Amino acid sequence: MIKLEAIIQPHKLESVKAALLEIGVDGMTVTEVRGHGRQKGHKETYRGMEYNVDLLPKMKLEIVIPNARQEEVIRKIADAAKTGVIGDGKIFVTDIVDAVRIRNDDRGEAAI
Repeated sequence: MIKLEAIIQPHKLESVKAALLEIGVDGMTVTEVRGHGRQKGHKETYRGMEYNVDLLPKMKLEIVIPNARQEEVIRKIADAAKTGVIGDGKIFVTDIVDAVRIRNDDRGEAAI
């Protein structure tokens, strides 16, 4: 099993969720986060004063899937989240050793 953590633009969340549902991926955790990568934020003006906004709003999706679906799911997320502009986000891949469904003690891929 692997865990995908996708950091995406907030306005792309619905299209990414819809793309994942198309291929049968419906279990995910979504968190509102703030951060920046290479774009380093931007400047905004409020009441005549200029402010540096360096932590931009993003959405973080966490999905655990079988190893066999890794490339398919990564491609779906990337295609749905892509705008072609700096700040589109990143996808991180982590190995998962085990999973346990608390309700009935299912383990491994049966738990996801």
